[in-house]
Amino acid sequence: MMRIPAPALLLGIAGLIPFLYGALSLWVPALAEIGRAWSPNHTGRALLQIYGIVILCFMAGVIWGFATKAEGRQAALFYGLSVIPAIFVFLTAFAEPRPSLIMLITGFIALLAIDASAARQGLAPAWWLPLRLMLTAVVVICLGVGVVT
Repeated sequence: MMRIPAPALLLGIAGLIPFLYGALSLWVPALAEIGRAWSPNHTGRALLQIYGIVILCFMAGVIWGFATKAEGRQAALFYGLSVIPAIFVFLTAFAEPRPSLIMLITGFIALLAIDASAARQGLAPAWWLPLRLMLTAVVVICLGVGVVT
């Protein structure tokens, strides 16, 4: 396994900040007030839902990038897989927050399975799956906090 490049690791960890803040703001009322100073959607479940939708779509775009390394049926499969999360997440945008967060958890886990398949087929760099496992674990935990809190 290759070492995760520092920019990918640092930016990946930085991308967790809104998830962590959203989850923590459900437990710490004073922390939630900081987000509410900007907008009622900058805290708690709303933040987890909105940011989760954005990031799931962003990560689906990575699958499109993996498809560009493939050819024939393999490329067609990964191009197809890369658009499914956007269609799926469109449905979560109209759901109430808790069901939406459950759908997002499902989407992130499914996307991780697609990433694993891309890695097995040599379409992703060797460091990709370890990074995705770490980041997805934190994302799923944070979204789960939004479901149960």
